Amino acid sequence: MVFSSLIFIFRFLPIFLLIYYMTPARYRNMTLFLGSVCFYAFGEPVYVILILLSILVNYICGRKIGQKRAYIEINRQSRAGKGWLSIALVYDFGLLLFFKYSFFLEENLNRVIRVVSRISGEELLTVPEIKILLPLGISFYTFQIVSYVVDVYRGKVEAEESIINLGTYLCMFPQLIAGPIVTYNSVKDQLQYRRYSLRNFERGLRIFVMGLAAKVLIANRVGGLWRDIQTIGFESISTPLAWLGAFAYTLQIYFDFHGYSLMAIGLGKMIGFELPKNFDEPYLSHSITEFWQRWHMTLAQWFRDYVYIPLGGNREGRWKTVRNMFIVWAFTGLWHGAEWNFILWGMLTFLIMCLEKAGLKKWLDRTRIGSRIYMILLIPITWICFAITSISDLAVYFSRMFPFFGVSAEACIIGNDYITYLEQYGFFFLLGIFFCSTLPKKWYRMNQKRIVSVIVLAILFWVSIYYLASASNNPFLYFRF
Repeated sequence: MVFSSLIFIFRFLPIFLLIYYMTPARYRNMTLFLGSVCFYAFGEPVYVILILLSILVNYICGRKIGQKRAYIEINRQSRAGKGWLSIALVYDFGLLLFFKYSFFLEENLNRVIRVVSRISGEELLTVPEIKILLPLGISFYTFQIVSYVVDVYRGKVEAEESIINLGTYLCMFPQLIAGPIVTYNSVKDQLQYRRYSLRNFERGLRIFVMGLAAKVLIANRVGGLWRDIQTIGFESISTPLAWLGAFAYTLQIYFDFHGYSLMAIGLGKMIGFELPKNFDEPYLSHSITEFWQRWHMTLAQWFRDYVYIPLGGNREGRWKTVRNMFIVWAFTGLWHGAEWNFILWGMLTFLIMCLEKAGLKKWLDRTRIGSRIYMILLIPITWICFAITSISDLAVYFSRMFPFFGVSAEACIIGNDYITYLEQYGFFFLLGIFFCSTLPKKWYRMNQKRIVSVIVLAILFWVSIYYLASASNNPFLYFRF
């Protein structure tokens, strides 16, 4: 079930909210937990057991680690504390590795075996083919529960005594499937006590509508161009259309994921939770370094707190800093998907950030025009590495974007195929560019207490509903991660 669906908006959400607010405050975590399990089970009932087992295993490990809290300094060196932490981490990352990376490992291992077989002239046995359906949201809820047990081990939080509260934290449906990644430390107080008010509910509803409109009216519409290009085939497009497609995917992935995050934050407010902001106008950044401080901020925070800083961060010299950045971006690429293109994307981002750290960022910070051109060209290139999973297809697409690197320039540049698509999608491009700026936010802040804002949001809501009723394609891109 996705937030931008009629069944969620007009069935699940009203029924859940009615039951939630009819439940006495002390039992609302139970209601939220059971409602979240039902929400997840609607899409993947078989894999509900994975989440429930994750709650149980990490609850037990957290409690065992927490028993050492009376002598916390000893606990940090305690074999028992480390042992229980190891059990939790092996279980959590083991499940993620099995479900998300088994096929990737099997496929590449078999490639190596086939090469060795050709060289040796002997037929070697290959690894049996592994086909496993990826559980929705496993990357997100794995990182969340890992942050809990690690923080308990570090002594940053007390071990949760209530398994229902821990289950509520992990399964909370607004952020269960695609984030934002919420650490236990940031919501532990809200699990015990949270404020409810009609005004906060209204704010949440407004944010939800904004996210819905971003997803349905911009991401889905401009994303149609990227789908059209995939249907045509990368070999058959001109250079202008290749760049147009790259810009289309750049807008689609932002408004798709940002829209989902806004809906999650809005739903959180409606049930009394303050979920963290996940985006801060990233396309207005002046460098890739700044971009990744403003894009998917909760993921960046997780890697900083649980990988980069424990490795030493930037405190141990230039080369160890580069090593730590390499590890973070290798894991970031792999976290997004078990395909070589994601590793390539992570390494490309790492190299760019190394160049910026070496001095390029200082120049970018000084030249507003130069930094804008730099980002306008670089962001679509990196997103294409992210969007196309096949390395051979990726090479074809880049040959269309940059025809002067071996492919006939005449064949790629001459053609007016892009004109047709620009006429069809031009309005949605302009809409996306406008909503990437600060102008909509400034207008809303000035008018949020006026009736005009209510009218605009009402129009956006019903236009979104109209498109949802007639849409045939409405997935969230980040559901596959």
